[in-house]
Amino acid sequence: MDCKIDIIPRLLHFKQPAGTSRGVYTTRKVWYLHFTSSEFPDRIGIGECAPLPNLSCDDVPGYEQILADICRKVEQQGGRLDVEALRDYPSILFGLETATRHFFIGDWALWDTDFSRGKVGIPINGLIWMGDSKSMLEQIEKKMEIGFRCIKLKIGAINFDEELALLRHIRAHFSSKEIELRVDANGAFSPADAMEKLKRLSELDLHSIEQPIRAGQWEEMARLASESPLPIALDEELIGLNTIEKKQKLLSVIHPQYIILKPSLHGGMIGGGEWIAEAEKQQIGWWITSALESNIGLNAIAQWCSIFHNPLPQGLGTGLLFTDNVEMPLEIRKDCLWYCK
Repeated sequence: MDCKIDIIPRLLHFKQPAGTSRGVYTTRKVWYLHFTSSEFPDRIGIGECAPLPNLSCDDVPGYEQILADICRKVEQQGGRLDVEALRDYPSILFGLETATRHFFIGDWALWDTDFSRGKVGIPINGLIWMGDSKSMLEQIEKKMEIGFRCIKLKIGAINFDEELALLRHIRAHFSSKEIELRVDANGAFSPADAMEKLKRLSELDLHSIEQPIRAGQWEEMARLASESPLPIALDEELIGLNTIEKKQKLLSVIHPQYIILKPSLHGGMIGGGEWIAEAEKQQIGWWITSALESNIGLNAIAQWCSIFHNPLPQGLGTGLLFTDNVEMPLEIRKDCLWYCK
């Protein structure tokens, strides 16, 4: 099949500054892929490539040229994706997976599921951005008013005792049966003090903690995962492990309680499926999260997520943060993401 892929860069603007462990984002650069073919002139497939600066394994110099070269090869191959050749470029693989699937399905409902038919919503967590204790508390109260029953807090940006006080404040008003609390340290703890902090956090009936120490310290992380009173979820630890063999090795060495999958970071939807299959073999839990994509990427992740029927709250609300987002039939009602075609 003849095909053409146009690359359209776009700068998105956050409604309010988004504080992360890697600084504060006010804008977000993404690249949209428009997949077309003269054989089906009325169709277009759109995907989103959105590497995260200083985090994605494919956030490399010359990214735009690499993207252009890969798209030319896909054109030459008639739209076929060489997954093995794309493993080191997960954000590009995800964009191409989305664009080609959208093109061939001919609809934003990328899979036929109860979610894509608008029959069910996907439970999601409410994300609390890093900031001072006052702003974080305000965010928490708003999420609770909306109806969220699972809240994820980024920690590690302010004083640890202040963060504990915030969590205690929530627990003083809502039990673990009423509000599930997840925290994400983004590697902020040192191996020396991590266990003590995990013990203090575990007293607050938390669901789990993401990435307590920075990635790459497998021996230390394995020790924490085996001894921590608080379940540990891996996120950054998965970045750059793009072969099945590396995925198997990481999970068997560390054996965390959970892994968190972001297609743009962790191998596209194909690579994410490999992580899920291996985690389930090793009886490791998992959930899926977006990574600050616009609604193009968010919709693709949600549609893909819906094929697994995972009952845990997923991390799929961040695509609604931009002032200049792409229109998509997605809507958050209380604590669920709905597809409202």
